[in-house]
Amino acid sequence: MHKDELLELHEQMVTIMEFFRDEMDSVDPSLFDPYDELDVRPSDVHKSKSEHKHAVFVLGNALATAMSEDEFSDAGRVGKRMKELAEDAERKL
Repeated sequence: MHKDELLELHEQMVTIMEFFRDEMDSVDPSLFDPYDELDVRPSDVHKSKSEHKHAVFVLGNALATAMSEDEFSDAGRVGKRMKELAEDAERKL
């Protein structure tokens, strides 16, 4: 995936996160704290592709967790995999 495509994906995922935060009362907003702590936003084009990739995986994990009822649901399995990919991406930073 090219960096511009990754930035677009990142931006779309942030839009979904904002919907969960603003519109879904059942979602704990603290789920997104690990993403917020990264301080990597889609508009940060000067940041590396690896940093954005890591942010996408961390955010993907949070989004999947927000959608899952348990780790064995489809979203729960996606969340678990996103967490693994985020950890792998972080090691490569």
